[in-house]
Amino acid sequence: MIVAGFGFSSDATIDSLTSAFSETGLSAADAIATAEDKSKTHVFIDFAKTIGAKIVSIDASALTRIKTHTQSQASQTHRNTGSVAEAAALAALGNDANLLVPRSISNDRMATCAIAQGPKS
Repeated sequence: MIVAGFGFSSDATIDSLTSAFSETGLSAADAIATAEDKSKTHVFIDFAKTIGAKIVSIDASALTRIKTHTQSQASQTHRNTGSVAEAAALAALGNDANLLVPRSISNDRMATCAIAQGPKS
């Protein structure tokens, strides 16, 4: 299973999420994941529909337990993790997940995306 994890600003648009996803080099994912509160935003829901992926909501405490490859000051300040995108992708898949693509940043710098793979379906 392939999961695209996202971190994004409240000002992010579908174009922001699309840009971050495109930067990973993938064109499809089985699911998209982000922090629980962000997973309920219209922009994230609409983006999921656009690419045909299910949404996985990640509890805030789960994000803080994941060791990330990259470190973002904004993610550290607001979510107590090095990368919301990486943490969300890995947390969605559980212990046997592997990070395939570290955090990529959208052209407008409003969203990040990371790709993880794992056996969970």
